[in-house]
Amino acid sequence: MGIPDVSGRSLSDLYSLRGRSAVVTGAAWGLGKATARRLAEAGASVLIADIDGEAATACAQELDAQFESRIIAVQMDAGDPSAIKATVDLAVREFGQIDIWVNNAGIPSFVPLLDLEDADFDQVIAINLKGAFIGAREAARSMIGAERPGVIVNVASLAGVMGISAGQAAYCASKHGVVGLTRQMSIELAPHAIRVLGVAPGFSVTEKTMFLAELDEDALSQIPIPGIGGSRLGRVGVADDIARAILFCASDMALFMTGSTLLLDGGIAA
Repeated sequence: MGIPDVSGRSLSDLYSLRGRSAVVTGAAWGLGKATARRLAEAGASVLIADIDGEAATACAQELDAQFESRIIAVQMDAGDPSAIKATVDLAVREFGQIDIWVNNAGIPSFVPLLDLEDADFDQVIAINLKGAFIGAREAARSMIGAERPGVIVNVASLAGVMGISAGQAAYCASKHGVVGLTRQMSIELAPHAIRVLGVAPGFSVTEKTMFLAELDEDALSQIPIPGIGGSRLGRVGVADDIARAILFCASDMALFMTGSTLLLDGGIAA
């Protein structure tokens, strides 16, 4: 199965996801919700998966009322392999197939290196890295079994390409792993016409980081995380900045891309 030449198709057709289905993890709020919104707007049916089942249901109802696409929800713990596999099964049962899988679920870590306990490190790795691995693997198995091409998009971080600040050892390790996993999976899944791409956001304003946006410029500049006080482009990122890039990766606009991780940091790492 190969990747077709789409040179003759229109831009609107290349961006369209009509007839495709997507699963977005950690999608009840923030970057995940913004991504689900853009994928639904492009015509995809979307499964909202989140550890907060009530929030996932509310998000699905909100988006379902806005778009013609079918939007459903499921409670899923990204640190629980059985829950991830059940989510894959649900998507196939409800939509018929999985065309797009977005690994967005993750947790932060702010514990200084010398205070970081084994269990805390393991938890971050289990959710941010192992959860992404299992989700991608199970989605790929489903795509291959259905003999369908597909796209897996892994949400990494600026912390996946550089060190960022004290207290981020577990998080940086997990997100560097996601970047490496993206590269390796792209090699192994290319023969099946499954593309694997990553996005690496810097700091972005979401529901859970909104309080930081309310700080004045001097206060923001004192927080030792690159990009948190703005960017080289004059503002901090917002969730839709990331969602638009994920839509690009998932669409046929990026059909000749695989293995790459796109930096979405406003130029901080330049």
